Amino acid sequence: MAATADDTEEHTDASDPEPAARRRRPGRIAMTVSVVGEILITAGLLLALFVVYSLWWTNVIADRKADKQSEKVRQHWAHSTDSAPGALDTKDGIGFLHVPSMKNGVVLVEKGTSTDVLNDGVAGYYTDPVKATLPMTGKTGNFTLAAHRDGHGAKFHNIDKVKKGDPIVFETRDDWYVYKVFSILPETSKYNVKVIDQLPKESGKKKPGHYITLTTCTPVYTSEYRYVVWGELVRVQKVDSKRTPPEELR
Repeated sequence: MAATADDTEEHTDASDPEPAARRRRPGRIAMTVSVVGEILITAGLLLALFVVYSLWWTNVIADRKADKQSEKVRQHWAHSTDSAPGALDTKDGIGFLHVPSMKNGVVLVEKGTSTDVLNDGVAGYYTDPVKATLPMTGKTGNFTLAAHRDGHGAKFHNIDKVKKGDPIVFETRDDWYVYKVFSILPETSKYNVKVIDQLPKESGKKKPGHYITLTTCTPVYTSEYRYVVWGELVRVQKVDSKRTPPEELR
């Protein structure tokens, strides 16, 4: 107990709490944790938005572009009067790929395998390092194609569902080219260009023939390696007036 100047008594209590200002002042560690937490939350949201954009929205945009271009190709076929195959400039699309086991619908095939081409939700045929042999030429060789596994249409996303014996059909204005899968390479180096040789010996074939090769990235959501599917032509079916698909597509 202490006495004041006017002889009144002032009571002090050792258990009194600290002043409010001192109680409310956050420590440096707490402030740092708070700032770091906010940064991590923001980064997480941005990453989530990027994933949505990459794996969903790019598919939406690419599919719209591919559908529009596909309609252009079919309209050209419907109004074409010349008899020469491939009259439409190949950069606009030469035909449509059907792979039932992929469950990816109908895929427009265009010239080239650059990012600009494949980002439009199509499959592209190789022009380098080994040029693809187009089936319409009737020449022996390898009709080599590439498409994205994820994002931008992801036309070959389900390539791992393709099995030996499955059909692959390429549709042109005048013909259906029916192939049968005979070999699959689940993983190889992205630099292995032998898989798209005109005679793809890595598939097990020893003699020239009429082959088709599908290539894409693997594993899913990466581009570290390549997944390869080979097929061989079994027949060519003429397109009738109703464009009746071959039995493999019914």
